Amino acid sequence: MTVEPPVPTSSGSSPGSPSREAVSATIRYWELRRIWYNLALALLVVWWIVRTWPHFAPVMNLESLGKLLVLAVIANVCYSTAYLVDFTVQASTFAAGWRRWRGLLWLAGTLLALLFATYWIGDEIYPNVS
Repeated sequence: MTVEPPVPTSSGSSPGSPSREAVSATIRYWELRRIWYNLALALLVVWWIVRTWPHFAPVMNLESLGKLLVLAVIANVCYSTAYLVDFTVQASTFAAGWRRWRGLLWLAGTLLALLFATYWIGDEIYPNVS
């Protein structure tokens, strides 16, 4: 019994892998939503600072800004995990249905990030600010 190699499609990819167009569409989809994800997190941080300003005022310095930058990078690395799910499902037989529902992944991930940020600020940062 011999196994024939897959026949390349017009875009040069094998049948089980996402095409260049699918990859471009996935990147376009998630990167446009990354703006809203970051905006939601930024608004949450601003809300915490404004709401509790006298408490946070002493730590508004360059060192705190550096820590905030590190946390923002971590949040964006976590956001990028959506690509793993999206590419995997796009390569499956569920791709057509998935495109209609992947907004729920974005919403769930954004809400989870807001929950983590609220916990992190409220439990880890806020009590330690003197």
